Amino acid sequence: MTEEIIIAGFGGQGVLSMGKILAYSGVMQDQEVAWFPSYGPEMRGGTANVTVILSDERISSPILHEFDTAIILNQQSMTKFESRVKPGGMLIYDPNGIIHHPTRKDINILKVEGSRLAVEMGNPLTFNMIVLGAFLKAKPVIKLENVKKGLEKSLPERHHKLIPLNLAAIEIGQENLVVVQEVEVGN
Repeated sequence: MTEEIIIAGFGGQGVLSMGKILAYSGVMQDQEVAWFPSYGPEMRGGTANVTVILSDERISSPILHEFDTAIILNQQSMTKFESRVKPGGMLIYDPNGIIHHPTRKDINILKVEGSRLAVEMGNPLTFNMIVLGAFLKAKPVIKLENVKKGLEKSLPERHHKLIPLNLAAIEIGQENLVVVQEVEVGN
């Protein structure tokens, strides 16, 4: 099993953190992992993306041109990465701020209103964990107990008190994933 993922959005949305937690969770699950961040010098408010590869086999390169899954959190990223999802692959997005929704007919399209749900949860900073939960519902490539270990590893110890909140956000994301379009494998 190899899963090649791009997570893309604005700096400050937790894009790199989501990728880092996913990568650490893969390590906790004894997988081979690559984590390859990319961001502009402006960080918060600029664009950011991270490639995460989870595999049972050695990973030859962290540089990818196509992805099994794209997790899209802003319009610029939708424009840039929708075309780079492999046919039969999956695109998950938060519709907040998306003007041009995905149009491809050969990929699975799912959405989760992470921004709205995070505000309803009372903590907008849980946005990325809600989106991560939606991804893990759609593709359970990481077990929840390993996500907890990944959170423990990636968060500074002073923030470990927030792990239950993050796990609750993951659960909310899993409960609120909406399938927009499903394609049959091989189409």
